[in-house]
Amino acid sequence: MRWLTLYARSRQAPASLCVVLAGALVVWALARIGGGGPQDPRLSAIVLTAGATAVSVGLGGQEPALDRAAAIRWMPRRAAHVLLGGVLVAAVLVAVGTLDGQRADADFAAFVVRDSAGLMGLAAFGAAGLGAQYAWIPPFAWLSFSFVLPPSPDGATQLLTWLLLPPDTAAATWTALALAVSGTAVYAVAGPRR
Repeated sequence: MRWLTLYARSRQAPASLCVVLAGALVVWALARIGGGGPQDPRLSAIVLTAGATAVSVGLGGQEPALDRAAAIRWMPRRAAHVLLGGVLVAAVLVAVGTLDGQRADADFAAFVVRDSAGLMGLAAFGAAGLGAQYAWIPPFAWLSFSFVLPPSPDGATQLLTWLLLPPDTAAATWTALALAVSGTAVYAVAGPRR
């Protein structure tokens, strides 16, 4: 169990967890003040993106050369890191969404799981292509495009705005799934860029 503790500390997991929790609680408090609910898709997308960017910091170690020279298999650990990060971010949002005594319905849970998976895939792409210090850029950029583009039923717009679409939208689900699977695979094989 000591290796897991050392791995978590080297990847800034405690700090990332604190940032994910703090971000979710701040957005929940702002939603209460503004009259919105935590299940608003825009607020949920912001919380999930903030969580994915916080977790993305740990997608690279302190010394990339040391990671590459280690005598352990990194591919399963990298894939598990991305998947567990997505689960953590989704679980925190669902938990915060129930703070008012409301139950998280199946649509909200599906929305959160879909967006969390897609955003972590984007963060994994960012780590593999840009390095862990810049892995936050793809999730943040995609969120920005989603907020700027007007909603439209055409396929291209649905692919670009998948973060804000309802959970039963097939294009959004397939886009998030493709990003999650391909981003995790690329990061697991290639590792973070130096």
